[in-house]
Amino acid sequence: MASQSTILILDDDPDHLKIYGWLLQQAGYAPIPCLVRRSGVELPTDPAIRLVILDYALHTESTPVEVAQSVIFAYPGIPILLLSDIDGMPKDIAPFVREFVRKGEPQKLMAAVSRLIGGG
Repeated sequence: MASQSTILILDDDPDHLKIYGWLLQQAGYAPIPCLVRRSGVELPTDPAIRLVILDYALHTESTPVEVAQSVIFAYPGIPILLLSDIDGMPKDIAPFVREFVRKGEPQKLMAAVSRLIGGG
């Protein structure tokens, strides 16, 4: 059941956190929005996290690759789904993420979430 699946959302835009959080919540998931600040991100210590959704275009001192590496260190084995406005998977971060979804495609996002966590 989706409601048992906790999903961490990392973005530097509070509006995007609200939108993606709402989409996930409507689908029965438990989103944890996490604002990425200029100085970086403070990852929550929630052992229930099953998926991390990461925005690629972060306005922070850390690169997206560094943020992805921090996520991997904090949540070993948890898949990362990358969101971006660009057309394809950026090569620098490709080794660190499982899937890529272009922003503005909610059906593709939800299908990827379901694939990555097995539907809940």
